[in-house]
Amino acid sequence: MISIRIQQLTKRFGAVAALDGVDLTIAAGEMYFLLGPSGCGKTTLLRCLAGFYEPDGGRILFGDDDVTRVPPHRRNTGMMFQSYALWPHLTVAENVAFGLEERGVAKPEIRRRVAEALESVRMGEFGARKPNQLSGGQQQRVALARALVVRPRCLLLDEPLSNLDARLRLEMRGEIRRVCKEFKLTTVYVTHDQKEALSIADRMAVLDRGHVLQVGTPAEVYRRPACRMVANFIGETDFVAGRVTGVTAGGVTVDTALGRFDGVPGNPAQPLAAGASVVLSIRPECWRLQAEAPARNGIRGRIGAAVYLGEMAQYEFVAAGQVLKIVELNPRSADGARGELFATVAPEDVVVLAD
Repeated sequence: MISIRIQQLTKRFGAVAALDGVDLTIAAGEMYFLLGPSGCGKTTLLRCLAGFYEPDGGRILFGDDDVTRVPPHRRNTGMMFQSYALWPHLTVAENVAFGLEERGVAKPEIRRRVAEALESVRMGEFGARKPNQLSGGQQQRVALARALVVRPRCLLLDEPLSNLDARLRLEMRGEIRRVCKEFKLTTVYVTHDQKEALSIADRMAVLDRGHVLQVGTPAEVYRRPACRMVANFIGETDFVAGRVTGVTAGGVTVDTALGRFDGVPGNPAQPLAAGASVVLSIRPECWRLQAEAPARNGIRGRIGAAVYLGEMAQYEFVAAGQVLKIVELNPRSADGARGELFATVAPEDVVVLAD
C-alpha cells in the first residue's frame, strides 16, 4: 500500500498540452477517481502513472520512490483496460498466471496465487474455462484477478466497466471496491461515468483541458462545485445568472431575474465582492414546490411539463421566461396542472459561482 504524488506533471502531444502542471496527492489505500470530458487528460495521466507515456516535465512518486523515468515493467502496477485483453487461446487460470510466469515465479507458487486471486473475485470454479465461455462480467473479474495476482503496488483502471450493460456495471462497481479495499490497494480509476465515481470513490479529481479543476470527496464535489464546468459535468443543475448584492462571513446574496437568493460560495478561495457577476448552481432535487410564497429564496411560476418515473417526478418549471428542472422524490403522481406555484430552495443548496 503506497501513496502517489504527482508534482507539476506536464505532457504535450505536439502543440496540445494534454497535462499542464498537474499536482495531485493520492493517499495510501485510497480509491481515487479521475473524471472529465473527452480530451481532458485523465487517460494521459493514467498512462503516465503506468509508464506508458514519459512526461515532458514534473515528477511521479510512488511512496518515496521517484518513478517518473522508470519503465512500466519495473513499476509493479496492476492495470485493467476498457477491453479485457484476455488471451482467447488460454484458460482463465492461464490468463491470470501469465504475469507471474513472465516474472519467473516458481510453478507451485503460481498455482497457489492464481487460485487465491480467482477466489478473491469469486471465480474459483472457472479456472479451466476459456474466455469465450464467460459472460462480460465474468471476463471483467478475470481481468481484475490477473491485475491482482502480481501483488501490485497500485491498481490503475481505465474505464473498466464501459463495455458492460447497466445491471453488470452496477454489480461490478461494488465488487471492484470490495476487492480493492480487501487487498488495501491504492487505486486510480479513470471514468466518464459520474454515478460510478459518486458511488464508490473515496475522493475524485475533475479535469478539463489538462488542468485539475477540483478535488474532493463525492459529496464535496457534488454539493459544492468550485466552478461552472464541474457543476455541469457532475450531475444535473439549474444555472441562474445574477449579481452579488451582499457578502457575509458564510453567505452571499444575489439578485437575479427570478428574484433575490441567499446562497453559499462554491469556491471559498475565490472571494466574491458586491457587484460581481455570478451564476447560481441549484440541483433539481433541491427545489421544493409549494402553494404559498416562501419567506426567501422563492420564485413564482408554473409547471410546463411533467414526467412520472416512479421513484421521482421530473418537472419543467417556467418562471420569468426561464425553464428550470425540478425533481420531486417519492411523488404520488406527476401533476402538471396545478396552476401557479412557488419553488423554494434552502440557502445551503444555492451554490454561487464566479461567472
